[in-house]
Amino acid sequence: MDANDNPEDTSLIATWANNFIRNTSESFTRMQIKDYIRLVMIVCSYLLLRPYLMKLGAKIQEKQHAKDAEETVNPNDLRGNIEIPGVDDSDEEEEESKPGDWGKSARVRQRKFIRDTLEKEERKLQEEQEDESDKEIEEFLTG
Repeated sequence: MDANDNPEDTSLIATWANNFIRNTSESFTRMQIKDYIRLVMIVCSYLLLRPYLMKLGAKIQEKQHAKDAEETVNPNDLRGNIEIPGVDDSDEEEEESKPGDWGKSARVRQRKFIRDTLEKEERKLQEEQEDESDKEIEEFLTG
């Protein structure tokens, strides 16, 4: 059974509509000249002050966006502070394997792989930043 099928709902909506129409029409018929002047003054002052209120709201919103932009942390800034074990170690020192030192070459390969992966990621991020700055410049030139 749908809510529209309920006769109580339709009678309730009809009652609300009748009350709204009756109250609105009676409020305007009972108004005196003083009430009309007051209403016109309220509407005019709203229309006059609205653009200034909108500008004030825009300034406040702009300050809030600037504050939020300063608070956000760029993940790329944090990457320099993270230490990955073995990334900065020298490969030449470790390639001289000592007797009984198992897995040394595997660790060297792993460190080389990590370095190469980080370099590729850095290049990719650098290219993305350059592309983004190019898009911003193009936007300013065309806009």
